[in-house]
Amino acid sequence: MTAHIAIFGATSTIAAATARLYAARGARLYLVGRNTRKLEALSHELGDAVVGTAVQDFDHTEAAQACVERAFAALGRVDIALIAHGLLGDQLRSEQDLQVAEQIARTNYLSVMALVIPLANLLEAQRSGHLVVFSTVAAERGRPRNFTYAAAKSALNVYLQGVRSRLYPANVQVHTIKLGPTDTPMSADHKKNILFSQADDVARQVIKVVERGQAEAYVPAYWRGIMFAVRNMPEFVFQKIGALSGR
Repeated sequence: MTAHIAIFGATSTIAAATARLYAARGARLYLVGRNTRKLEALSHELGDAVVGTAVQDFDHTEAAQACVERAFAALGRVDIALIAHGLLGDQLRSEQDLQVAEQIARTNYLSVMALVIPLANLLEAQRSGHLVVFSTVAAERGRPRNFTYAAAKSALNVYLQGVRSRLYPANVQVHTIKLGPTDTPMSADHKKNILFSQADDVARQVIKVVERGQAEAYVPAYWRGIMFAVRNMPEFVFQKIGALSGR
């Protein structure tokens, strides 16, 4: 059966790579993104696989309900809803300026919640489907270099745990994808190392997570072991390791 997929944040590098893979499998796609030019380019590239697009600033949370309803109307049903947008933000500024911190929290938590609420309700009524949300391994522990971002994503992870159990009786699966560092525009200023992944590889693994029905998944999987050690490290040890506690 042809998969009907709605992607929110479709112009992000990993989401676009995921869309390409699904399109190659014959899926019908509805794409929502913030960047008009990138959205048009991706839609043109994917051709007939795309049944509709919408430009949406996800921080305008009051518009989320209508945005989700348009996706369902265009697709008829939604088998997979993927939420992929986010904002790393400026950590140092967020420590000095509440408005900067609020922006990071709004984009990474509140704007995602605004989409999850109508998606969860419609998938529950449909009594089938997958809700897939991109999170991050950074949410596993607060580090000085990105703890405002990490805190917002950590709140999101807990929220999704509750949504997952709520939707279980309706046969709706909720997948939290804990992404490791990936070579994308968001990480353009970061020094790359062997732990960085490529977007195409990550996209392939995301699809496998959904197919396997994993509730929470580290992508790539090796981050599970790494973050177990980081998460459980005593504070006095953690603070002495510059690679973890440094800026």
